[in-house]
Amino acid sequence: MPSLSDILRMKKIPDKHFMTLAILAAKKGISQGQTPFGACIVKNEKVVITAHNVVWKNTDITAHAEIHAIRLACQKLKTIDLSGCVIYSTCEPCPMCFSACHWARIRKIVHGTFIRDAHKIGFNELSVSNYTLKSKGKSSVQILGGFMRKENQLLFKEWSECKRKRAY
Repeated sequence: MPSLSDILRMKKIPDKHFMTLAILAAKKGISQGQTPFGACIVKNEKVVITAHNVVWKNTDITAHAEIHAIRLACQKLKTIDLSGCVIYSTCEPCPMCFSACHWARIRKIVHGTFIRDAHKIGFNELSVSNYTLKSKGKSSVQILGGFMRKENQLLFKEWSECKRKRAY
């Protein structure tokens, strides 16, 4: 009979898979001159969409990975209601992205690094955590932060080594 820790570890395998897809999306973005952020939206344990940040490509300051993924998921599912969906994000969503998750009724946010980590490498982040937004806004969105943090921090290292990197 498996132990409780074995069961918990097995339950995290899908989370690892989906976060890995978000990381791969971020790597694709980095290779295209974008910033080190990726997202994966899942519903019923099936991938709906993966996306990366397209701020520079689209000349759109709101085109963060989470916003881009939400837009694409809504189009694909033909609804603005993403109830039951989970978003895996390589970094803690900024206040704009957290709000979009809330408005789209995303059930859960799983993120790797934290806003403070993005701030440290030069991003103009508002230092307001998702936990604060959830509490003050009385949002029902569940949050799991720091998931696969080390793997996600490697994205910042990879991006930092790019000659043509641009933060915003």
